[in-house]
Amino acid sequence: MAQQQLSGVRSPAVAGVFYPGGTEELAALVDNLLGESCLEDESAICPKALVVPHAGYVYSGAVAAGAYAQLCPHRARIRRVVLLGPSHRVGFHGLATSTARAWRTPLGDVRLDVDAARALAALPQVHALDQAHAGEHSLEVQLPFLQAVLDDFVQLPLVVGDASPAEVAAVLERFWADEQTIIVVSSDLTHYLDYDTAQRVDRVTCQAIEALASEMIGDEQACGRVPLKGLLLAARHHHLKAVTVRLCNSGDTAGDKRRVVGYGAWAFYPGSTA
Repeated sequence: MAQQQLSGVRSPAVAGVFYPGGTEELAALVDNLLGESCLEDESAICPKALVVPHAGYVYSGAVAAGAYAQLCPHRARIRRVVLLGPSHRVGFHGLATSTARAWRTPLGDVRLDVDAARALAALPQVHALDQAHAGEHSLEVQLPFLQAVLDDFVQLPLVVGDASPAEVAAVLERFWADEQTIIVVSSDLTHYLDYDTAQRVDRVTCQAIEALASEMIGDEQACGRVPLKGLLLAARHHHLKAVTVRLCNSGDTAGDKRRVVGYGAWAFYPGSTA
């Protein structure tokens, strides 16, 4: 923490654990995961929001890549990413911003939208809390994908603690009208059920997301349920359409089928054109 405060740069906390710590190895892996999905289709519609998983790349990287590939045709248009994920290590109320000026990954530094973070301080549920970000992986693991599919952009990272979906939706509303901003919600699905049970529960969650039905998502269905449900509230209000990109679990990728973690990816588009 002292190093971050001195330099203004948050160093990576899970490089070499959740994803490769070497620049060349990481770049090659991300490019391989994106593969042919990252086509430059100029007629493609830009999503307003994505939901992506946040496990180690060996487990959920291919699922996340499927969602991020939707941004490739719009790499020059998107200038800001509002990134939300759950807190795994620190308990706190509301949503936490970071005071760093940049976050570092092996692929380089990503600047933070400092002005936007300061403006959000007007909302009572938002406050700066670097402790919530220091060891948190749910946001960090998204950055190498964003660095691969976007050009010059800034990020606004928000760790979500004890907050309501309505409080999250109120934050998202501040950025909704900006066509150069995309929202990314980081969430895995069920944890440590057997393979068949996890598939059944995750399908129910998938149906809830497609229906923009936040009330159908229970406490055990998604670890990032609060930011996810906040997004669904906003998406319903703005008449978006949720499209399922991929749905699987660790038993399909690199894990034991007796105890699996569920992963899904969704893209949200204007309802009249998606």
